[in-house]
Amino acid sequence: MDRVRMGVLGCADIAWRRMLPVLAGHPCVEVVAIGSRDAAKAAAFARRFGGAPVTGYEAVLDRSDVDAVYVPLPPALNADWTRRALEADKHVLSEKPLTVTARQASELYELARARGRALFENYMFLCHPQHQVVDDLLAAGRIGELRSLTAEFTIPGKPADDIRHRRDLGGGALTGIGVYPLRTALRYFGPGLEVAGAYLKQDPHTGVDTGGAALLTAPDGAVAHLGFGLEHAYRCRYELTGSRGRIIVPRAYTPPADHTAVVHLERDGSSEEFPVPPHEQFSSVVTAFVEGIRSGAPSPLTGRALADQARLVEESYAVARRGD
Repeated sequence: MDRVRMGVLGCADIAWRRMLPVLAGHPCVEVVAIGSRDAAKAAAFARRFGGAPVTGYEAVLDRSDVDAVYVPLPPALNADWTRRALEADKHVLSEKPLTVTARQASELYELARARGRALFENYMFLCHPQHQVVDDLLAAGRIGELRSLTAEFTIPGKPADDIRHRRDLGGGALTGIGVYPLRTALRYFGPGLEVAGAYLKQDPHTGVDTGGAALLTAPDGAVAHLGFGLEHAYRCRYELTGSRGRIIVPRAYTPPADHTAVVHLERDGSSEEFPVPPHEQFSSVVTAFVEGIRSGAPSPLTGRALADQARLVEESYAVARRGD
């Protein structure tokens, strides 16, 4: 099969820094069009990454030479433009969160199935091999029965014009950062999770949540303690505690491509380290997306997890509001 011809809907920072360098350099992808509502911005992106600069997102979807699109839009816009792309018979790789309601996510999943299109949500950390090391340790019974998860993702404050501070664009700590710990809990405990408690700290000036926490429970009684924030010291880790030991992943979500990850195992008063060679997780996302288009290969970035993840976000908001 020829290379997947990609269009881009939006010139976000993550597209410039992370995804477009990988898309432009991937042997199975050709970037053919980059769309923005700002013509000058589209031209600047196209000069660096190739493809035709296009004014407006609809114009990208109208192109017959675009097989698939990458959607790096704010949370409030992702679902609508993903729907439009699927209706235009394009495969879609969307930034997270794809939606913040389970109904929307289910509708998009079913639309993609009906159209025979791939629909992926870019939780890139799921494509890093350090988490497979964790899976292997769990499967080998190295920490016994899984009892609890603690996951934290916090980052220092961003400029005032950052979309995470824009309520009208779906900004906030939960949609911008908290979705990572939520997705971690879903990965290890499965779709039966329920939100037992949640708290969101609101900024009185912007109206968005700048930090928060959630308590989730699994059907077997295991619990997940999650923390996230936009105005904190950087922290990016999760820990799994079992009946006989624990596993610690200290750089869980954003390991640099040249970073040697280390998974820690503590058990019976001793510790072991499992180094994982440097890995470009964004490149693995693109490879998984291409294979999903070509063969329908399974991936943690697609399937029923789209709706399961959106449900947890939706329930976290609802529980936090009830606690006000």
